[in-house]
Amino acid sequence: MIFDFSVIWANLPLYLGGVLVTLKILLISLGFGLLLAIPLGLMRVSKQPWVNFPAWLYTYVIRGTPMLVQLFLIYYGLAQFESVRASALWPYLSNATFCACLAFAINTSAYSAEILAGSLKTIPPGEIEAAKAVGMSRSKLYRRILLPSALRRALPQYSNEVIMMLHTTSLASIVTLIDITGAARTISSQYYLPFEAFITAGVFYLCLTFILVRLFKLAEHRWLAYLAPRKH
Repeated sequence: MIFDFSVIWANLPLYLGGVLVTLKILLISLGFGLLLAIPLGLMRVSKQPWVNFPAWLYTYVIRGTPMLVQLFLIYYGLAQFESVRASALWPYLSNATFCACLAFAINTSAYSAEILAGSLKTIPPGEIEAAKAVGMSRSKLYRRILLPSALRRALPQYSNEVIMMLHTTSLASIVTLIDITGAARTISSQYYLPFEAFITAGVFYLCLTFILVRLFKLAEHRWLAYLAPRKH
């Protein structure tokens, strides 16, 4: 068996362009997903059923259905409705990048909301009691104490979600986007070199994963140092 990586080298700009597309989709999806996850996470820890239940139902449905199905419903499914095609949203919903980012943001928001909710529930009662003792209002308590503390504590779990989302972005190639996987599929179909094409894509994903893991380790070292056991 002979491997021909000269074709890969000649098409390296296509992969590098795919890396930029992958990072663009990842950052947009994570940004909007986290913005949506914060209120959802707060709703999930509410003791009021009418507040908690909608958030629970949302996260249950999104986490209980495959990401690929959600992407197909948004990109292909909505196009079958005349009202959608005639609406002001159609220029966006007919755009593959917008639909991919929307689907990924919705998906990661559900998982991130549960991560945040779990982190909120583990905050020591002493932090809450201390804030109340100095007369903090409920909104200020969440804004200055609970949310910052929960977000820091959620870093290890959230890092796993970010890595999973990086890998999930490979589905974007199915809706015509030329990300890393899309570049590999293009080269594989043009030159009939599936092994070389996809092993190169795997190397790019592996490198991005390594970088993200290191960045989160640095963030944990900085913001979670106070939780580490003290040496005597």
